[in-house]
Amino acid sequence: MDRLEATYDEFCNDIVARAGESGEPLEAVFFEAYMAAAVENGDCIDLDYCPSSQGGRGGARIDGVAVDPERGVLYVGICDFHVADALQPLHAAKLEKIKDRLVRFVEQATDPAVMATLSPETEGFDAYYSVWTQLQMIRRVRAVIFTNARLATAKPPEAAGEMAGIPVVYNILDFSRYASIMGSRSGGEPVEIDLEALDAPPLVCLPASTGNGRYASYLAAMPGETLAAIYGLYGPRLLEQNVRTFLQAKTKVNKGIIRTIREAPEMFFAFNNGLTATAAGMTTRKAEGGAELVTRIRGLQIVNGGQTTACVLTARDRHGADLSGVYIQMKLTIVDEDRIDEVVPRISRFANTQNRISEADFFSSHPLHLALEQISRRLIAPPRPGHVSGAKWFYERARGQYREATSGASAAGRAKFEAEFPKTQLIDKTTLARLEFTFDCRPHTVSAGSQKCFLAFAEFISREWEASPLRFNDAWYRDVAAKAVIARWTDQMVGTSDWYRADRAWKSQTVAYTLAWIVHQGRLRGKAGLDLQSVWRAQDVPDELRDVIRAAAPAIAARLRCAPESVRNIGEYTKHQACWASVSGLAINGLEVPDLIYLDADQARQDRKDAVQSRRLDVELDFEAGLPAMVPHAHAIGELARRARLATPRADQALRKLASGDILLAPGERSALRQVLDRLKAEGVELPMQGGDPAAAGAVVQTLKLGSTGVRMVKL
Repeated sequence: MDRLEATYDEFCNDIVARAGESGEPLEAVFFEAYMAAAVENGDCIDLDYCPSSQGGRGGARIDGVAVDPERGVLYVGICDFHVADALQPLHAAKLEKIKDRLVRFVEQATDPAVMATLSPETEGFDAYYSVWTQLQMIRRVRAVIFTNARLATAKPPEAAGEMAGIPVVYNILDFSRYASIMGSRSGGEPVEIDLEALDAPPLVCLPASTGNGRYASYLAAMPGETLAAIYGLYGPRLLEQNVRTFLQAKTKVNKGIIRTIREAPEMFFAFNNGLTATAAGMTTRKAEGGAELVTRIRGLQIVNGGQTTACVLTARDRHGADLSGVYIQMKLTIVDEDRIDEVVPRISRFANTQNRISEADFFSSHPLHLALEQISRRLIAPPRPGHVSGAKWFYERARGQYREATSGASAAGRAKFEAEFPKTQLIDKTTLARLEFTFDCRPHTVSAGSQKCFLAFAEFISREWEASPLRFNDAWYRDVAAKAVIARWTDQMVGTSDWYRADRAWKSQTVAYTLAWIVHQGRLRGKAGLDLQSVWRAQDVPDELRDVIRAAAPAIAARLRCAPESVRNIGEYTKHQACWASVSGLAINGLEVPDLIYLDADQARQDRKDAVQSRRLDVELDFEAGLPAMVPHAHAIGELARRARLATPRADQALRKLASGDILLAPGERSALRQVLDRLKAEGVELPMQGGDPAAAGAVVQTLKLGSTGVRMVKL
């Protein structure tokens, strides 16, 4: 059995297990898994799952829909899922039939005669209504085909004709691509640009680096038509992941950029800040005059200038702008493939300091996630029901960490790891965001989708961490795990209930709103929230809380369905504060919520105070324990601090003592040294004793701060 077949077997087993746990059909679980990969890869934004299938030849089918009105893009997703013991081939004839069914859906959703026959009770009504009500904004369709079969040869995104008169780009996510995306640590597949295949002229570039063999930088003037063609084909995949998340979730189309393109295209190069991009490699040839011409770019990622990129395409597609006179300056850095995961996030971070993309948006390296990762690796939970020993809740700071921990391990080694860190006790960043906002009575934010929820959580964490980093401690993580226990039990209960099976819709929204409603009832009584520590101790949901959830969930689901008459799309309605205002005020007849499921406010305050004190002591002890490891690197750390202009006399004194082998630092020296180390980490410098490369660290700290603008130039 080859590696892909083994991955396929593991995937199928996982889908079956998740379907059994959640009570959802296999195809729904398959859609959720593939959509998460597609969103991560930039193939689509969060799709609302609203399956609809018409029988017969030429019948329409749709599984997921989303509209990005700012950029005029309709995303449609369709599933080709089949239960098979072995990986099956996807033939061209079958692929064309799948495309035809998607085309038929878009044609129906844009046909007034068809729409006049539909009602909210019609299967897939939300999908049709989303397209119909936003039709005037749609200028492009991005069709994503999810299949657990395998194409004979990989297919890049393909601009192929139209759907209902709208240009369409097809993107096929077969199992080979899915496995590749899930196996990538860098957030998705590399984008391969062949300018000749796009009928675009080669890029004239100017070398702009010392050429030390590790990094090479170039300056180029990218034609607007070329940039629009590339972005039109690849869409958000072209953007580095943090930039992509920010752009899709927050940024409005910049009218000033579009106005310049339309009214003064010849001035665009002068007015616009341009692009900062990275790549793993490129192919060039020499022009007659000796200039270097780029014909192919491998692994292209735009790390700054995502808004400019999107606006160039919008100006052409929505406003009919002529791009023939538009050029965009581009700084392109070629990074060795084995350094991409380390260097690209740093370039992205520093290139975006002039934007509203905050420290927390560069998320996996945020101190909170480093702290939670450390806590999760040592904190042992009490035994689950039916088990004699406890296990740990694995926090996945960076995607793929859990999988990599067992990669290449023997069967015995893998079993040992999974006994210590069960798959059912895995929490990733997006799960953390959903849990925190659900139990903070923000179910409308959770319902807005993983990207918007994630970005809102990033902003929240940035503020909270700055105010009090010590509050994110063992007790806080125990509460997170307890929230996961409650949420997963609730999800399973809803999925297997008769009332939900009779009308399978809006399950995740029902779960989020139900738990938020229960927390809200406690707040109305002056309680701090649910008694999460009792859940942690039992690693299970208490009977009293189960009874409340069972009684509340169907009532909450019914309230969501009884939206105001003006609301035709309930899924969209759940994303708004008005929906939460309606649900939070719901009184459920016959349901008495007992006080014992909540935690007293005074007790909660004391518990938080004790946890902060304990965390403060842990941090001090960890720092003391780490001093011997700094001894051989003290000189290098001091040099990095001086080059970054972060050194202080007291910190220098501490480092000199360490360099001489003396680890008995005075309190003031310890404090000064800790501040310097924290600031270096905040600057993105991986310190030598952490395995960082001094050359790469030196490149990062070579920054130029320009007055009050806050702009940083990174020399690599």
